[in-house]
Amino acid sequence: MASRTVYVAGAGIGGLTAALALATKGFRVVVLEKAERLEEVGAGLQLSPNASRILLDLGLGPRLTARAVVPDAVSIMSARAGGEIARLPLGEAASQAAGAPYWVIHRADLQAALAAEVMAHPDIELRLGCQFEDVAAHAKGLTVVHRRGNERRQDVALALIGADGVWSAVRHHLFPQVRAAFSGLIAWRGTLDARQLPRELTAARVQLWMGPAAHLVAYPISAGRQVNVVAVVPGTWNRPGWSTEGDPGELKAAFAPPRWPATARLLLNAVDGWRKWALFGVPEGIEWTEGSVALLGDAAHAMLPFAAQGAGMAIEDAVVLAKSLSEARPDGPGAIPAALKRYAKLRRPRVGQVQRTARNQGRLYHMTGPLALARDLSIKALGPQRLSARQSWIYDWRP
Repeated sequence: MASRTVYVAGAGIGGLTAALALATKGFRVVVLEKAERLEEVGAGLQLSPNASRILLDLGLGPRLTARAVVPDAVSIMSARAGGEIARLPLGEAASQAAGAPYWVIHRADLQAALAAEVMAHPDIELRLGCQFEDVAAHAKGLTVVHRRGNERRQDVALALIGADGVWSAVRHHLFPQVRAAFSGLIAWRGTLDARQLPRELTAARVQLWMGPAAHLVAYPISAGRQVNVVAVVPGTWNRPGWSTEGDPGELKAAFAPPRWPATARLLLNAVDGWRKWALFGVPEGIEWTEGSVALLGDAAHAMLPFAAQGAGMAIEDAVVLAKSLSEARPDGPGAIPAALKRYAKLRRPRVGQVQRTARNQGRLYHMTGPLALARDLSIKALGPQRLSARQSWIYDWRP
């Protein structure tokens, strides 16, 4: 029935999770994705228990456990100190305590698992090569206009969810004055065969290297066969997109000795090909809903990646949105807009706190001189238990 049909624009992690979450609540879902096929773009992802718990509840466990890695710890490394200054324990014990695992996984593996689950669900239709164009409200709900090639369709829907990323077409349609803003930072990503590195650099852990005006993250993906490397540096290049070829020489200059130790540079030098993307964000405080249309994930709150929660926040959005819609009276006037406003009200405080945490941690990672020394001493003094406690407000969240 059209009255129970929700359209989702975007087949990324947030959109596909939203489709599954809505379908479990009894909705029929149509996912519009402008790409002709779901490509392997992006880098690795860290999925802390707040996100992995939801994916397990949605039935993704069998599809993900073979590809994800459960790291033993996050090793906090300092370029100034030349190595590890603290360790945040993870592993199976931490997973049991949290009730869900901490996973590291390639974005393409997660998207492929979500897409397979979506395509297997009888109440979800995934339309590839379909571009969202317009939406209009009327007495029966919404008319969603979309195009595939030369074919233009108009379908009736209960609601439309814009999960189409930082450059959201749905957001632009609703709020054309809202623009994604360049952060002044560029992320470089690459992967390498784990066999290329010494064993101590391929252990099942997340390495977070903090250094002057840059930082580096590395962890195993693809069941440990590959290592994902992401480096973040300041710059002026700000072309939109996720996968532009980068000049390795430019990156190596930013991590040159003596400011960066040999261990960190070994990781960089082992990557065969680098891709880069400019980091953009969406201004805080924008509207997330208008009538029966709502934004989700990066379309609503694209943030810097320094809390490793971009995907996690989109996954959380999806279940809160589905729950809010499922609790709306289907025959109540204004029920759907009210439900979507409730979703936004529930999500704003937590997402805002994570956004601020990401910004603060970005500044912390890139400190130099006496500030870097003070940072290192402060982190050392915290110890593993207090480091873990500081993350519990993120990891322990439940819908």
